[in-house]
Amino acid sequence: MDDDGDRRVNMLKEKARKHRGRGFGSESVARERIKQYDRVSDNDVEDFGPQRSVEGWILFVTGVHEEAQEDDIHDKFSEYGEIKNLHLNLDRRTGFLKGYALIEYESYKEAVAAKEALNNSDILGQPITVDWCFVKTARKVKSSSSRRR
Repeated sequence: MDDDGDRRVNMLKEKARKHRGRGFGSESVARERIKQYDRVSDNDVEDFGPQRSVEGWILFVTGVHEEAQEDDIHDKFSEYGEIKNLHLNLDRRTGFLKGYALIEYESYKEAVAAKEALNNSDILGQPITVDWCFVKTARKVKSSSSRRR
């Protein structure tokens, strides 16, 4: 009878064991259902250079004249492809442009053509610079010896 009692006590101890942290119960089952997460594909360009945003290729235009209108910029950049999105920030106090614009193209080829053709060109007599908004760089490898102790 002692063996049977010991088994029952051990079974009760197993059921009463406290688990700390995540992963005990239904949470791990939900994670197992997700096989692959959404990612931005890396196949469009090399390892270094421009990076595609979630929706398209975004150019960062600086040096935009403060009195420029959206139509001025749209007309200049639409010659190189269909503009998916154009964003101009206004200064709240003055109502003029802050001096930069974000222009999004659907395809990489259109964005490259606009960047190469319009970099260092003029809009309303003021020179602008055109560059990529998102750029991939080499990842820095952290060494364990640089940690503070």
